[in-house]
Amino acid sequence: MDYTKDIRAYIEQEREILSQLDENEISNVMNILENTRMSGNRVFICGNGGSAATASHFTCDFNKGVSYSQEIKYNFECLNDNVPMMMAIANDISYEDIFSEPLKNKMRKEDVLLAISGSGNSKNVVKAVEYANSIGATTIGIVGYDGGKVKELSDYSIHVKINNMQIVEDVHMMLDHVMMFVLSGMNGC
Repeated sequence: MDYTKDIRAYIEQEREILSQLDENEISNVMNILENTRMSGNRVFICGNGGSAATASHFTCDFNKGVSYSQEIKYNFECLNDNVPMMMAIANDISYEDIFSEPLKNKMRKEDVLLAISGSGNSKNVVKAVEYANSIGATTIGIVGYDGGKVKELSDYSIHVKINNMQIVEDVHMMLDHVMMFVLSGMNGC
């Protein structure tokens, strides 16, 4: 089989979506994250499925990669990395509460929630945004498709405007690397 035509079509579609990203949205989010770091506050992050993997990757890249040479370090916490806690909440309360319940224990008004959802409609991510908003914390949605409830509810967002989950997730991961590259000073390399 020759898959080259389909491979080329996918890559071309991704290039088109990348060219449509709003650099101002990305820069605004980076400034919020930097202000959060400099003020010693926390960034909570969450997602489901591929977005959960992206949330974990963001946490690694900001806590280690960006923070490595910084005197004031990032304090990211990935809410989907504690599987026993998630399972206990899902079993005893509901799956929709796996992110909002931990925020009730830990989040302060000065903190930030970075909510990743390809569709923008993951109920547990939406509920986390609603909780963060209810205490006056800053909310950032990283979304795809039409942005869904997460975009609607978030104070700030980065929207990847395509109805293709694979490309949405690719671009969300790339956003992590763009931010890491710029904020860590690697752009001079």
